[in-house]
Formats: sequence, C-alpha cells, structure tokens
Amino acid sequence: MARPIWSGVLSFGLLNVPVQLMTAERRTDIHFRMLDCRNNAPVRFERLNSKTGKEVPWSNICKAYEYEKGNFVVLKKDDIAEAASAGREAIEIEAFVELDAIDPRHFEKPYILLPGKKADKGYVLLRDTLIQTGKVGIARVVIRTREYLCAVLPRDSALILVLMRFAEELVPYADYKFPQGKPEKFRIQPREISMAKALIDSMSTPWDAADYKDQFAKRMHAVINKRLKSKGKTVVAHSDAGAPEESTNVVDFMSLLKKSIASNQRSPAAKHAKPAAGKTASLAKKKARQK
Repeated sequence: MARPIWSGVLSFGLLNVPVQLMTAERRTDIHFRMLDCRNNAPVRFERLNSKTGKEVPWSNICKAYEYEKGNFVVLKKDDIAEAASAGREAIEIEAFVELDAIDPRHFEKPYILLPGKKADKGYVLLRDTLIQTGKVGIARVVIRTREYLCAVLPRDSALILVLMRFAEELVPYADYKFPQGKPEKFRIQPREISMAKALIDSMSTPWDAADYKDQFAKRMHAVINKRLKSKGKTVVAHSDAGAPEESTNVVDFMSLLKKSIASNQRSPAAKHAKPAAGKTASLAKKKARQK
C-alpha cells in the first residue's frame, strides 16, 4: 500500500478521529520529452543565475516574494510554515452543507481518508451519519506547507477528502453573457422540448466509469507504435472523421432531434446491460433444445 501523504486527526465537534490521507489518483498521462530536432538530443533545463549565468545548485535555492518589479523579500521555511501552522495536524470540520449546494467548479483534487489505529468506530460514525443526512463536511487541511479548503464526503465504505478552490479563485458567472429568458423568447416550441427530452431518455444509462476510456492515450500509443515500426519515416495519418458539414444560421432542430432519436433506437442502457447469470443459462438451454 502507498505511504500516507499526511497523518493527523479528523475532528468534528469534540470528536477526534485519527486518519491518514492517501492519494486517490493514478496518473496515466503520456509524457513527452523535449529534444533538439537537429540531432535528437534531450534538452535540459538548468537553474541559471540571471547575473552570473552560472548554474545554481538546489542547496542555494530560496523562495522570495516580488513585492514590486525587481525587489524581493526572502522567505525562510519557517516563515511559510508559520502561515499554515494553525490546524497543521488536524482536519477540523467547520460546517456541514448540502452537496448539491456546492458549485462543481469548487472541486479540484480527490484524496482518500483511511482510519488510523483504533479509529474505526469514529470513522464509521461520521461516514454513516453523512450518508444518512446527505451532508458533506467543509474543513481546512494543511498539506506540506499550504492550507487548502476541502470537503469530506462519504463514498461506499470510504471517506473522501476533496481539495476545493476558494471563491476568489473562480471567475464569476456574471463576467460572461448567457442567454436570458424563457424558451418562447428563443422560438423554442413545446414539441422541440418534448423531442429533446425523448432524446435524453433514449441516451440515458446508469453511470459506470469503466465505460469511458482515455481514447486519446489509446490513439497516441497507436501513433507512437506506427512511428516505431516505420523507423522514423513519415507516416500518413488517416482520419475516420468525414468532411465537416457546412455551417448555417438556419437550424431545423426538429429534424435533427428526430434523426438523433432514430440513431439511438438501441439505447446506451441496453448496450451496457449485462445479462444475469441465470438468464444467460436459460437462454443457452433454450438454444440447445432448438438444435
């Protein structure tokens, strides 16, 4: 099992539950290296002193804040730690709120909370109470030297901690212009809404994350393998996508909705449904008798 990122207590009221913060992500990104295309040599990035031009070792690196152009105040490790010293070893829940009340843009990075030694009772108490009430806990956590806003929520048998963005980190909706008014203002007919609902119904299916794969990574690996097999020769890529249709300002929504529904006669739910074991066995017997 991976090592914990953080160890401390999860507190709500006067109750303290020892917990460990574990990673909840597994990165599968394709990482590219930068080469000098003249001889395919890897490019190195060095830490150079802007005055002497010489490389600076990590041991001589310090952090500073540029309070005005060209002027810096140097900060020591203790200075940075001091800013986050309060609650450094505790995730203290400050409030409980409805999950639906939180704008999804606030959620940033997930972690898993594991109960510490002899902490199962308190862990289960909080987890099951959150499940029954439909609430999530809002707290703060210090990871390394940075304090974050976070949400504590239940998921199956686990408690999940999700780092959140503060309100000032989000662009207000008011900064953008959205269509305002009822559907009638945009000449949307009731039958168009009905057809749109029918299309959504035909495409509705239970959520299963395993149904959605990283297609870009798959295609990228195929491109890389082609390049390896060609031994550096130019490979002509063939796209499966047809020519784009010409755009027009006149859109026949009803026609498009009808065509979309027709193309979804076999709903995604039927595609993803797995036959039960008993049903599969009975079908096999029926086919055998027919033979």
